[in-house]
Amino acid sequence: MAELTERLTGLIERLAGGEGERLFADLAALDGFPALATAARLRQDGWPPELVAAAMTQARLRQRARADLGELAARMFFTDAGLQQATRWVVAREHARRFAAAGIAGVADLGCGIGVDSIAFAQAGLRVVAVERDGPTAAAARANLASYPAARVIEGDVTELDLDHLILDQPILDEPGLGADESPARWAAFLDPARRTSTGRRVLDPRLASPPLSFVEGLARRLPAVGAKVAPGIDHALVPPDAEAQWISVQGDVVEAGLWFGAVRASHRRSALVLRDGERVEVIADGAPQPDVGEVGAYLLEPDGAVIRAGAIGMVAANADARLIDPTIAYLTCDHRPAVGPTAGAFAVLDVLPFSLKGLRSYLREGQVGVLTIKKRGTAVDPATLRRQLRLQGPNETTVVLTRVAGRQSVLVVEPLPGRPHVH
Repeated sequence: MAELTERLTGLIERLAGGEGERLFADLAALDGFPALATAARLRQDGWPPELVAAAMTQARLRQRARADLGELAARMFFTDAGLQQATRWVVAREHARRFAAAGIAGVADLGCGIGVDSIAFAQAGLRVVAVERDGPTAAAARANLASYPAARVIEGDVTELDLDHLILDQPILDEPGLGADESPARWAAFLDPARRTSTGRRVLDPRLASPPLSFVEGLARRLPAVGAKVAPGIDHALVPPDAEAQWISVQGDVVEAGLWFGAVRASHRRSALVLRDGERVEVIADGAPQPDVGEVGAYLLEPDGAVIRAGAIGMVAANADARLIDPTIAYLTCDHRPAVGPTAGAFAVLDVLPFSLKGLRSYLREGQVGVLTIKKRGTAVDPATLRRQLRLQGPNETTVVLTRVAGRQSVLVVEPLPGRPHVH
């Protein structure tokens, strides 16, 4: 295992240098050729097979990363696991905004992965010390931060390093160009603890992450500002009393939750940040009213997942003059066309049916529905299985919502409102 890690680290380091630049240029010149033909041509030109394979792997990872990292991906280096765990670029910039707005001079990015957050910190004008324990991933982070002189990468386990020396002591600040006001007191920390067990199972409890919540809280007592990513499914009861919890969604997908301490903490306890199509909407959960429950009206609202996780659905309901369709289900309904923006998907309700396979099949057959979008909440029905059982035929398409209405399993036939987000 150690030998493989060392070899992967060495390959990334070679690709990050001048040799890699020439190889990537040759690879780009063969764009459009089949993979086997490309590899054979590069080997014929004298490139080592192992380096060719590594370069082609990087090219594939860069392509995969474009959706989350945009143009930044084209010049980055990755490991497969590092890419899977990487912060989306739009979210990394939100992290950097918090630290910069709080007047922080530098951030220790503890568990930096491939360095996406560190890049955002550096671009925001912050000094960065990035720490990563996995050798190949640390090599990728070092390559990704090479063009930022105020950032450096250290390979090591954050729980074993002398963090007083790393963050608080003077040696790290003895660098050219450091302003007199950039004292150790203005250094902060950001953590992305591992949230999977050795068997790959997700860990929702931050006390069981690596490093655990107690480690994060210890840093928060020593530093002016600390941020830490946690699982979006975190129980509200586990949010420390001196922290703000914020859930973030991007284009309708809940991508992370974060705990914020000290100078980067807002005055409220819980919030949702919805990022969609260039819009940025924050919904504060503190003081959110409990919505009423009532009959299904002319419109259905599907609150964004971050809003639901934060417990801020009452704010959306109040703004739209809406009510719940069931006390246990996060669907809202109202009688007038809603204006809710990116915080909820909105649908016109065409019909409300009791759930029955036979009845739904007959309804869709009568409407000549051949294309069906199935949304669900509060039901164990598997959409793929249901779609097969319905035996759809016809030129028309529609959307159904499988859910509970006043405790009864029901089907809502709906139509998305034009221009509204359709939350996943």
